[in-house]
Amino acid sequence: MSYLDNIRTFVRIYELGSMSAAARDQRISPAVTSARITQLEAHLGVRLFQRTTRSLAPTEQGRIFYDGARSVLEAVEDAEAGVADATDNPRGTLHIAAPLGLGRRLIAPHIPEFAALYPLINVRLRLSDRKLDLTAEGLDIAFFLGRPADSNLRIRKIADCERVLCASPAYIAAHGHPKSGAEIDKGQHNCLNLRFPGATEFQWELMGPEGPQKYDVQGRFESDDGDVLTDWALAGAGIALRPMFEIAHHIASGALVPVAHTTPPLPVQMACLYTHRRHQDPKARLFMEFMIERVGAALSAA
Repeated sequence: MSYLDNIRTFVRIYELGSMSAAARDQRISPAVTSARITQLEAHLGVRLFQRTTRSLAPTEQGRIFYDGARSVLEAVEDAEAGVADATDNPRGTLHIAAPLGLGRRLIAPHIPEFAALYPLINVRLRLSDRKLDLTAEGLDIAFFLGRPADSNLRIRKIADCERVLCASPAYIAAHGHPKSGAEIDKGQHNCLNLRFPGATEFQWELMGPEGPQKYDVQGRFESDDGDVLTDWALAGAGIALRPMFEIAHHIASGALVPVAHTTPPLPVQMACLYTHRRHQDPKARLFMEFMIERVGAALSAA
């Protein structure tokens, strides 16, 4: 095992807080993960982690070593990026994240084409509607819909995405067809809400007669998967707020009907997030440029 591999494993354990999580992240076995840390500790002559059967925490020496180790890895990554730029032959692994609907419909379908253009670049795509920490989770690029909370990250805008409030004809027949957010706000309708651990958004922001206005929404059903909300809406369970690119075919077929048309949802920004350093990585830069072009074209054609 190389010393650099040991350092990479240490950094991922430190950032993820778990040896098993680091093993999965690096595609190695827990035994190899443990062996790398044992070798590193033997080389340094200190304990880097306090380990019990239920917890793992860095020691003071581990916290000191992490800062230097992170800098070493960043220097190596910068050197590799410089070589790739000079040879016009980018290689390595990209760690990408995207929301479920966006990732399935607009990112994943184009990855085989990207891989064919750049056969030395491996792509690991993680799909989740929960908010992700790019640094802690070792991500190069994260696509998102909405407003990012972390101002330390760089943003590349892709497009403004139209959204729509919609329900099935069966739901409308049973509960009425709300014309505005005010009717929904009265609690007379079952709103299907996207929720995930740590979510703080409990309102829908709609364009009212006097500008943007937030409406309180109530509902019996919540999920952290946007596609589940669409399925519930199709089943007549309530009203969903969905990006148009995800449900346009259901609107066209009549399976879902737009509601509250006098107070439509505000468009949501689609963009990709990355750290300043990641933009210097040629493979990350190539992937962003490629996806911005493909996704932008797909949205324009929708």
